[in-house]
Amino acid sequence: MAAETVPAPAHPAPASPALVPLTGWGRTAPTAARTLRPRSDEEAARAVRECGARGAIARGLGRAYGDAAQNAGGAVLDMTGLDRVRAIDAVAGLVVCDAGVSLHRLMRVLLPLGWFVPVTPGTRYVTVGGAIGADIHGKNHHGAGSFCRHVRSLDLLTADGEIRTLTPGDDLFQATAGGMGLTGVVLRASVELLPVETSLMSVDTERARDLDDLMARMAEADHRYRYSVAWIDLLARGAAIGRSVLTRGDHAPPAALGARAARTPLEFRPGSLPAAPRAVPPGLLGRGSVGLFNELWYRRAPRRRTGELQKLSAFFHPLDGLPHWNRIYGPRGFVQYQFVVGHGQEHTLRRIVERISRRGCPSFLAVLKRFGAGDPGWLSFPMPGWTLALDIPAALPGLGAFLDGLDEEVAAAGGRVYLAKDSRLRPELAAAMYPRLAEFRALRAATDPRGVFVSDLARRLSL
Repeated sequence: MAAETVPAPAHPAPASPALVPLTGWGRTAPTAARTLRPRSDEEAARAVRECGARGAIARGLGRAYGDAAQNAGGAVLDMTGLDRVRAIDAVAGLVVCDAGVSLHRLMRVLLPLGWFVPVTPGTRYVTVGGAIGADIHGKNHHGAGSFCRHVRSLDLLTADGEIRTLTPGDDLFQATAGGMGLTGVVLRASVELLPVETSLMSVDTERARDLDDLMARMAEADHRYRYSVAWIDLLARGAAIGRSVLTRGDHAPPAALGARAARTPLEFRPGSLPAAPRAVPPGLLGRGSVGLFNELWYRRAPRRRTGELQKLSAFFHPLDGLPHWNRIYGPRGFVQYQFVVGHGQEHTLRRIVERISRRGCPSFLAVLKRFGAGDPGWLSFPMPGWTLALDIPAALPGLGAFLDGLDEEVAAAGGRVYLAKDSRLRPELAAAMYPRLAEFRALRAATDPRGVFVSDLARRLSL
């Protein structure tokens, strides 16, 4: 069984232990913490031992939207200093890597060998440790499940300073999968990969006239595609409410490539635009501008197109082409709201879409996906059903009360919101949404009695 060892890149100097302000990707609710950048297991263990009374939390590339990787007055461990791809089994399709390795780097290393990450969210700039802590999902959840379903083992630094190797089925593994970093610091993981023959996608696109039309199309044919996602116009009203553009596809076979692409079938060269400016005027993404964008986006989409070849970056990570795109929401940032409700609760989804439309929430990043079977993580977000994610400018008047009302409707339907994107959920609803939260709290109390691992999210929701 052949294995390839990949050398680690050079590291910049470690960060200062002084207090620095941190936010999530939504740029709301900043708090200050000491940031430490361990470069070895020993340095990570020392940082945990010496974290102080306010505890510690691991942080990757900062793509959690809310406060999951913040720790006011405490320590934050920047895990990007641990970024070695340690081994690749190019026969079995297995990679062993440090927690600070990004999915972007894995793609660059693995694609030339004919392998792809098993699950990717809407950005490739997340670390493997973050992917485990949030148990990320992608456009293929209806068939492949979430990221931790493909993790064979992981090494976890626990509060007692020990490094434990965990495998699926262990209680601590299941608490760590989706546990938002609160069971310890993930140091390494062994991850199963997906075989691919090209770095292009074969994509089918179609328009749906309204939400009912969209859900019917997805329920009827999603099983024929590896990946499926729909963009929804949440400002549409009347007969057009929930009108959508449905995009589905799979990795393209070599026979689909033209002569030029066939010469380098596994090439991975994502493009990039100039970064968004640091200063963006407030109100840029208001109802008028977003409404115009939504109208144009829907109208320019084909009524039906099949077999279009797209780059991986265009299909999976279109926003990664605009560095710091989160700045376009202005200085007050934005709230990403994502919830899931089960099959049989389509009326709840429809009612929430109607409420968002009546409220006029200016969201141009609104996507609907179907989830498959639930995942084993005690706090994993996915469950069989429908998930809707949308971005809303944080400055929108009355937003907090409006989202509180949606939370209550989601909880009453047996659904939940995604903790990796949350910044404002009430603690009593978290307990209602995550039925294994009591077990999670009990395991944390047993393995971390001093409460070493803590975050702003954990304090706010009493996790």
